[in-house]
Amino acid sequence: MARTKAEIMSKVEKNPNRAEFAEFKVGDIVDVHMKVQEGDKERIQIFSGLVMGIKGTGANKSFTVRRVVGDEGVERIFPFLSPTIAKVEVARKGKVRRAKLYYMRGRLGKQARIEERREIEEQGTSAGSGKPAEGGSK
Repeated sequence: MARTKAEIMSKVEKNPNRAEFAEFKVGDIVDVHMKVQEGDKERIQIFSGLVMGIKGTGANKSFTVRRVVGDEGVERIFPFLSPTIAKVEVARKGKVRRAKLYYMRGRLGKQARIEERREIEEQGTSAGSGKPAEGGSK
């Protein structure tokens, strides 16, 4: 009956009851939909903020989200495998060159802005050339 920690962790990682996660990176602004239990009722509460860092692997993986309420910064660490997370939506993609954005703690207002990351979609063009893929119009 003695199980190793690795066996238990692999069983947790294979759990099909995981939340829906949109793919996000550090610097993105996300909406984390959390399940909140109040008495016998359960509701969804949204925590919206900047992803400051992602750490860990497997079942120990977690991400930190920061938002500013009034003049106070609020940071919250969410485990990826948490049963209290209903889903995570990406509101805006940020362009950053760091793995951890701890320097954002000292910034407020316009100084705390992050440039938006725009992903190029190749619709109807062949790879590398700017010409239409299929014959094109003349």
